Amino acid sequence: MIKTLEGTNTVSEQQKRIHPHKFTLWVAIGSIIMMFAGLTSAYIVKRQQPGWTNFEVPRAFYYSTAVILASSLTVQLSLKAFKERQMIKYRNWLTVTAILGALFIVLQWIGFIAIWNSGISFHGSGAGQFLYVIAGLHALHVLGGVIALTVLFIKAFSAKIRSYNSMPIEIMSSYWHFVDLLWIYLFIFFVWMQ
Repeated sequence: MIKTLEGTNTVSEQQKRIHPHKFTLWVAIGSIIMMFAGLTSAYIVKRQQPGWTNFEVPRAFYYSTAVILASSLTVQLSLKAFKERQMIKYRNWLTVTAILGALFIVLQWIGFIAIWNSGISFHGSGAGQFLYVIAGLHALHVLGGVIALTVLFIKAFSAKIRSYNSMPIEIMSSYWHFVDLLWIYLFIFFVWMQ
């Protein structure tokens, strides 16, 4: 009886521990949050200096916000389908998420072209310097997410790989939701600062 209780306690303790990959993800997310908090704080301080030029948030950024919100829903639906072993739904939702991720990047590119064409450049004084750095760093994080989505997409359609471990999809889903929330924060920040 004592061995059974000890075995149960060990299993219970293991279930309470966070997976090492999830822990690494949360540490990375904490670092990214601090970096963007520092950049947006510097934006607030610098905008009080003379010669600061503002920019108008392009319409493409509004569309890209809707797209990334939709992709957050589809990645969650793909995770749910995977856990329920509904592989066709999983593949379909993962495909939609990848397409929405790519569309987000395209819309961001269109938005930055509009900002550039309005005369806001990286080399000028004002919002341009911060805008391109902040949004460029976010774009790199989204690109990393799209690459991870692509890897999951390839594995989902591969006949050779049949792993039913949901951990990679859970990590990808958490990261994707974080990138989504980060963009929402940045979008509201830039709209509010105008």
